[in-house]
Amino acid sequence: MIRILFFLLVVLLLGAGFAWLADRPGDLVIRFAGYEYETTLMVAAIVLVAAAAAVIILWWLIRGIWRSPYAVARYFRVRRRDRGYQALSTGLIAAGAGDGGLASRMGKQAKKLIASDREPLLHLLDAQAALLKGDHEAAREKFNAMAADPETRLLGLRGLYLEAERLGEREAARHYAAEAVRVAPQLDWAVEATLETLAEQHDWPGALALLDRQKPAAKEQRHGFARKRAVLLTAQAMEQLDSDPAAARTAAVEANRLQPDFVPAAVTTARALLKQNDLRRATKVLEAIWKKEPHPEVADVYVHARPGDSTHDRLERAKRLRRLKVNHVESELAVARAAFDAGEYQEARAAAEAAVRIAPREGAFLLLADIEETETGDQGRVRHWLSKALRAPRDPAWVADGTVAERWAPISPVTGQLDAFEWRAPMERPGQVIEGDEALRTLPALEADRVEVIEEEARPHVLSLEAEPVPSALAENVAETNNGAAEKAAATGTARSNAPVPEPAPAKDEGEPETAGSDQVQEADSKTTPVQEEMKPPIPDDPGVDPADVEQQPRRPFRLF
Repeated sequence: MIRILFFLLVVLLLGAGFAWLADRPGDLVIRFAGYEYETTLMVAAIVLVAAAAAVIILWWLIRGIWRSPYAVARYFRVRRRDRGYQALSTGLIAAGAGDGGLASRMGKQAKKLIASDREPLLHLLDAQAALLKGDHEAAREKFNAMAADPETRLLGLRGLYLEAERLGEREAARHYAAEAVRVAPQLDWAVEATLETLAEQHDWPGALALLDRQKPAAKEQRHGFARKRAVLLTAQAMEQLDSDPAAARTAAVEANRLQPDFVPAAVTTARALLKQNDLRRATKVLEAIWKKEPHPEVADVYVHARPGDSTHDRLERAKRLRRLKVNHVESELAVARAAFDAGEYQEARAAAEAAVRIAPREGAFLLLADIEETETGDQGRVRHWLSKALRAPRDPAWVADGTVAERWAPISPVTGQLDAFEWRAPMERPGQVIEGDEALRTLPALEADRVEVIEEEARPHVLSLEAEPVPSALAENVAETNNGAAEKAAATGTARSNAPVPEPAPAKDEGEPETAGSDQVQEADSKTTPVQEEMKPPIPDDPGVDPADVEQQPRRPFRLF
């Protein structure tokens, strides 16, 4: 468009110039080599313009003929490159769709058509195709090649990081993340992994400095940034609470300001303030978080804020919490616990029953059992409340990756993820331990030899109890267990050949009591104890490490740099 406008402007200027010369007639006389040439000014101007145009056209023709081989070669080269990029685009789409075969074929075709081997998309397509085919070793080689190139370094580090995460190589994964952060500190995935590493090392200042290097733009990103910073500041304050209360207070107050509904930050802030005897401000912080998120840790710190208070003073503080959050299970439980400590059992019972009506939970029923046992000692009622606690939903706790913790922690003990703990009810109740012969009855139907192995392996552990003096009730349980195991082994007839088998008891009359046979089996079992102790295989000496085994160890799949 600009060229067309320029051409029209030139034509307009030429027309205006010729019109101006036409209005002003004149002659042009040229004397050269004894000759005199005379013509009008208009003709001279036309000849001059025509000569200039002829020279330009002639130069264009000569230049086109001279550069025609290069132009033809460039045309075919551009066409070949376009076909290569078309194949590359098709391969990337196929890789995204999960078609590894098509992605691999398009990658080979793109390599032939695109002359430059430094094209980053070619390495990416090869790596994606290798991953789709399951050739992770080839994919890692491609990612290593990309990591060595400054142009594709971040892409290669990202691929190596994902591969290390897939194989469970956390050290290698975090190494690649640290390298990516050093090059580009704005990468979220790299910052997350590096923050987890610094958090595991308890390097809270370093983690906060790394987090400050990010510049969140969107509102959601700013909220996540504030949450992470609050978590790190809370962890730092918890670590400095005993050694440096002033620094802990500063960090905790900032964390509470960033996340006012974050319970660990509020609790840590209150504890830091109480360390400096600032009871009024600590009370305000706890009351503010209690109105938003009632939590048993908040109630515990609030009730025991003043060490010199009596139990009835603590009960009054618990009642104040209940007035701040009416008809809430945590409010009722706080009053019930405080009343139980103060000896006000009727009030504790009423508050615990109110908590059960609001949300029947395990902790409320256990508290009712404690109240019943302390006040009346009625074991029937105690067992009643304990049975209800066994069937009731579990109390909320700090849960992260299936792990239940008594206290909040900044990272998960399983995966090392930052801010992984949540306050919620655990999903599963831990299984009960069943001892003695009951364990065998609860097993699924197994083969006879497997049951024999279980019985034989269980026998030495049961018999070993007789070597030491034990209470009478435990001795009776052991005897019953031995009797059951011996009867089962005699019924199946599948005892091991290498294990000492007690002689069968003689046939009993119908009127003979059954305890005689049990006593004989028990006596026979007790006699086999020294033999079984001798049959235990000795612990072998440490043979050391065979050099051949060391050479055969698989090499590490990642190269750290």
